[in-house]
Amino acid sequence: MENKSLTGITVIDFTHVLSGPFCTMMLADQGARIIKVERPDTGDDSRAFGPFYDDDTSAYFWFANRGKESIALDLKNPDDLALVKRMIGKADIVVENFSPGAMARLGLDPAELVKEFPRLIVCSVSGFGQYGPLHQAPAYDTVVQALSGIMSVTGEPDGAPTRVGTSIADLSAGVFAYAAIATALAARERTGRGTTIDVAMLDGIFSLMEHGLMDALAKHVNPHRIGNRHPSIAPFDTFQCSDRMLAICCGNDKLFDAMCVTLGLPELAQDQRFNSNEKRVENYGDLKPALEVALSADTADAWQSKLENAHIPVGLVQTVTEAENMPQIQARNMVENVGGRQVPGSPLKFGAYDSACTKQLPPKLNEHGEKLRQEFAAD
Repeated sequence: MENKSLTGITVIDFTHVLSGPFCTMMLADQGARIIKVERPDTGDDSRAFGPFYDDDTSAYFWFANRGKESIALDLKNPDDLALVKRMIGKADIVVENFSPGAMARLGLDPAELVKEFPRLIVCSVSGFGQYGPLHQAPAYDTVVQALSGIMSVTGEPDGAPTRVGTSIADLSAGVFAYAAIATALAARERTGRGTTIDVAMLDGIFSLMEHGLMDALAKHVNPHRIGNRHPSIAPFDTFQCSDRMLAICCGNDKLFDAMCVTLGLPELAQDQRFNSNEKRVENYGDLKPALEVALSADTADAWQSKLENAHIPVGLVQTVTEAENMPQIQARNMVENVGGRQVPGSPLKFGAYDSACTKQLPPKLNEHGEKLRQEFAAD
């Protein structure tokens, strides 16, 4: 038997596309049994999303659905609904990301399920949550990013508001759902009681905008786009070298002084415009060009080596392909092989448990349907 932290936990997974499937895949990586309930004929929408492998299998689906079983059910069919109820009755967790109210209309209201099965944990993931004036509004990641304010603070000062370069609203909702489920499991161990969980994509991404919220909530001013630099620490930015860009972060005066010496600019550390973090932020328009003049004299690789030797936090601005081939990424098994295909590994590393991602392939639609119907047949 695998030495996994969630071995023995059974999850009925009604999720589709990304936020919910990402959560349940994380549960699968930790050893939970995930039974994915899909629509007949088409299944999860993401089965049709590109990019595709050579056999026309969706990489999108593969990246969020490893380690799961699949059964195709029509939840409006009384027999299939009865089967689902029997499955839920033997499960620990239900995860769904239908529009709010859809589960109740199907006869699977989360609150009622917890009343019927008191140890059950039912996690609902949606764009805007189960209540509030927008709770019935349709949502995709880009819509939530736009509404949250994160686009308004992403991009160059003279550019347009910009989407974060990944589906951060979907993925953060999946992570928050995983955290909430783990918390609820710990509480159930103590109290014996399950609970409903309500995770909203908008709540999650809003809570992640700490620096923007410091301006909006503490200072009551709108933050604005400032490119790659930090809003309250300098220098903390990306800089152009002779060939490519380098990220350099100096979080205190000692690091700034060491950087200036390394760049051959010891006089900058004594300059009245730059001799404190507050002054460096205030005069950043003068500081960055001075640093880039020095950095333009050599390659980013050369400067990275020199700055690393001086213990300055520094890193090349890499492509995704460069990142995946980093020895650090490889050493921590953040690229794993599942069924002969490379997939992202699990970022959760445990000392007492196996931390590798599950090697069980993503399921074909209804691949386990017959077996599951037999397992959960009526007595």
